[in-house]
Amino acid sequence: MQHVFSLWPSDATAAPGQGLDADGMPLWASGRDGCTPQPRWTGRDWLMSGLIVVLVAALALIVPADAASTLAAAGLAALAISLAIAGLFFHRRKVGELQRRLDESLRWNETIFERSGIALWREDWSDARDAVLRLLRSGVRDVQAYFAAHPDELRAIRRSVIIKDVNGFAVVRAGASSKDELLGSLDRILPDTDQTFVQWLIAFARGDSLYRSETHLTAANGETTHTLFTAGLPTDMRGFQDILVSDLDITEYKATQERLAKAEIEVARAARVTTMGALSASIAHEVNSPLAAIISSAEATLQWLGREKPDLDEAAASVRNVLDAARRAKSVVESTRAFLSKSPTTLGRHDMARLIHEAVRLVDGEIRALGASVHIDAIDGVPPVLADAVNIQQVVVNLVLNAAQAMNRQSGPRDITISVRPDDARVRVEVSDKGPGIGPATMKAMFDPFFSTKPGGMGMGLAICRTCISAYGGRLWATSSVGEGSTFHFDLPVATGEQHG
Repeated sequence: MQHVFSLWPSDATAAPGQGLDADGMPLWASGRDGCTPQPRWTGRDWLMSGLIVVLVAALALIVPADAASTLAAAGLAALAISLAIAGLFFHRRKVGELQRRLDESLRWNETIFERSGIALWREDWSDARDAVLRLLRSGVRDVQAYFAAHPDELRAIRRSVIIKDVNGFAVVRAGASSKDELLGSLDRILPDTDQTFVQWLIAFARGDSLYRSETHLTAANGETTHTLFTAGLPTDMRGFQDILVSDLDITEYKATQERLAKAEIEVARAARVTTMGALSASIAHEVNSPLAAIISSAEATLQWLGREKPDLDEAAASVRNVLDAARRAKSVVESTRAFLSKSPTTLGRHDMARLIHEAVRLVDGEIRALGASVHIDAIDGVPPVLADAVNIQQVVVNLVLNAAQAMNRQSGPRDITISVRPDDARVRVEVSDKGPGIGPATMKAMFDPFFSTKPGGMGMGLAICRTCISAYGGRLWATSSVGEGSTFHFDLPVATGEQHG
């Protein structure tokens, strides 16, 4: 069984080929789900057999024959009539039994649906199924890359998914007053900033049988909540007409996680402040002594030179003392810089796509607040890079937030596309937006320290990003077309087998 667990965007993988046929198509599309029905004789079969025998016997009676043949035909007809009557009886009895069981099953399923204790949604994904099937039959195999390049098609498919029914718990969960407020297009409750919808389509294309993911739902009152949903995926074409999705509210759990993360950050910040305070006191103490010597020797020099007959030898000795003290102060500064340069970075071999998924997830709230949608296009088989994961993620976060902020004032979709590709012996990452673009003057100076176009900006973000990428043997640059958006590119060398973090 294949499973997908997506923490929007999905960083999950499914075992290849388990849900695919020999042609690489999902089993639900080929109609082969691994179950071979066993032949069984039903009441209808007996009825039809009896009618056939009656027909044969009737023909035998019509055709002239001797008395023995006529008698045999009459007996055969009587037997056939008995079989037909028995078949009709068993058929009606079987139909009645099946109808009774069906009614009981429907009542039981309805009871479970309404009283399960969790929010349940019944949804029709038929149009989404057809869209995925068209792509696969046209030769598209990388569904994620396709929709990263065609976000408007993805939105159209999302609008085609229909919520057919919900239970009472879903109504309460969504803050609605009735079921009718929730029925209709999935687009009504799934915000445009959602990152998980494309993962459904990827799971369909792979023939996965179970899907779970975290996402955000927009309640009837406009409030956005965190949710964990689970769905069993169909094994045949017809199953897409009625997919049952469970929905668990994890808003408080996520809030607790965020509070814990903020507390950890605050503790770390306090520790850094304490450390810097102690370090500053130590530096002040170490530098104060040579500074005092410099002042004392400089005053002595002035005294020796201020006499009626200047004592040049003593003045020269005092100047040498000034130089010695200055060298000691310089030594303190250099040793402190050397100590601080031994940063506690941890080099390791990292999958760039996974680093990007995690980085984008870290700023999920900021991205949604800016109304942006991130589409990650990472092909399989990209080699790892040797770097510090935190530093690279800081670069990605900076570039993504810059892209979202660049589109903050524009109407319509605010799409950010992040692509990851191998490039000879390097791995290249591109972060593209559909913003207003960057003018030539800004393009020339934007990587300079203290240059910023943002009110109150320090102008250090891009400068630090370039320094960080350069530290690992990489490059960071930008391209832009005014009115059409910008793309920031960076690349890093592929980690070789001899490198160790």
